[in-house]
Amino acid sequence: MNPETYNAKHFKWDFRDGIATITLNRPEKKNPLTFESYAELRDTFRALGENRTVRAVILTGAGGNFCSGGDVHEIIGPLVKMDHKELLDFTQMTGDVVKAMLHSAQPIIAAVDGICVGAGAILAMASDIRLATPEAKTAFLFNKVGLAGCDMGACAMLPRIIGQGRAAELLYLGRVMSAEEGFDWGFFNRLVKTEDLMAETRTFAEKIAKGPPLANSVTKKQLLREWDMGLLEAIDEEAVEQAKLMKTNDFRRAYEAFVKKEKPEFKGD
Repeated sequence: MNPETYNAKHFKWDFRDGIATITLNRPEKKNPLTFESYAELRDTFRALGENRTVRAVILTGAGGNFCSGGDVHEIIGPLVKMDHKELLDFTQMTGDVVKAMLHSAQPIIAAVDGICVGAGAILAMASDIRLATPEAKTAFLFNKVGLAGCDMGACAMLPRIIGQGRAAELLYLGRVMSAEEGFDWGFFNRLVKTEDLMAETRTFAEKIAKGPPLANSVTKKQLLREWDMGLLEAIDEEAVEQAKLMKTNDFRRAYEAFVKKEKPEFKGD
């Protein structure tokens, strides 16, 4: 993938100074997802992979809303007519979007304003960091349409972020989590004024982008891997990964910059 020339069909793509911005861009419907946009998001995050040119990703929505989930007419309507195999292909494909986000090397920052529901709430959940405005309204709406809360990893990930009881409440009721609740519960890292959301998110992304990309990608990988490890195994694996990073040029540059009382320039090698 060449982020400079990447051409997305179902969302806006912008790349500057090591930061890619993905903007869901159907503001007239509050940025719902379609079969095609799900697939393109999956393919985009897969393509990012271990890309060292892209050091951070911002995920947001246009027109004052994040994402209203699956489009009622373009996804939910067709789903009721599908057979089991077709439905399983769809649910596995949506799950692959989350897997691709988790396995990309770059930290993903969700900038959330307005409506953030259904699959939109999942996209925010699957991001590494979440900034929101006081107007953000987040809901895992699946039981509102007769489906379980276990969608795209929600039953595994949401309790780890906000706690088992709070996650159970949201998944059983499908109710809106206010921005204040989301912040108090740890879903959102911070709340910012609506007019400052993108600037604050960009500043956050710039700080990450100036850091060591190899080290950041290892941090992201281990945050995922260590969910399924015992403590002693995790300590051993972290020792191995850290020793590898101590052989990188970025580590040497950081030491040399410290000696000179300068800021290091990380290059990802």
